[in-house]
Amino acid sequence: MRISNTDDPLTLFDEWYAEAHRLEIDVPTAMTLATADATGRVSARMVLLKQHDADGFVFYTNLGSRKGLDLAENPYAALLFHWKSLKRQVRLEGVATPVGDDEADAYFASRDRGSRIGAWASKQSRPMANRHSLALEVAKFTAKFGIGEIARPADWSGYRLRPDSMEFWHDGKFRLHERLVYTRIDGGWSTERLFP
Repeated sequence: MRISNTDDPLTLFDEWYAEAHRLEIDVPTAMTLATADATGRVSARMVLLKQHDADGFVFYTNLGSRKGLDLAENPYAALLFHWKSLKRQVRLEGVATPVGDDEADAYFASRDRGSRIGAWASKQSRPMANRHSLALEVAKFTAKFGIGEIARPADWSGYRLRPDSMEFWHDGKFRLHERLVYTRIDGGWSTERLFP
């Protein structure tokens, strides 16, 4: 199967993403986020894509987490979608910038109540004495909020990665994979095919 060569990688991503939602047996929104701190030390983890459009790809996190601290020091990041059952992947590289407060508030309000309480209870990426410590924090914030509204914590928000490059990869027989790379240039995109 050939990767269609369209002028707009976001259109191609939309096609692949829709297909992943129909056919991928695992979480189609899962993506690896790779960040690096100010010294260049790299770390990667799985996050979930919550929105994407012409402005970029959005995910949410605790700002005090390792990824949040990395992005505060070095906004360059990479995303990788790997849809194993489709034998496809998409790599994106670019700058991640914070989403606006209104956007973060709206997304936070859409989360289920347990996840909103969890955002208050978890001090993501920081040392935890034991699992019981987390349970105590969950109980504390459950009691605090009762049945009332749960506002977004100040240390919880989102980032939008605006890609300056996107690579589409499709598995091929005998490891002769297809690779199509888009690079943002002067408000548009250039394309080139790569050897596998």
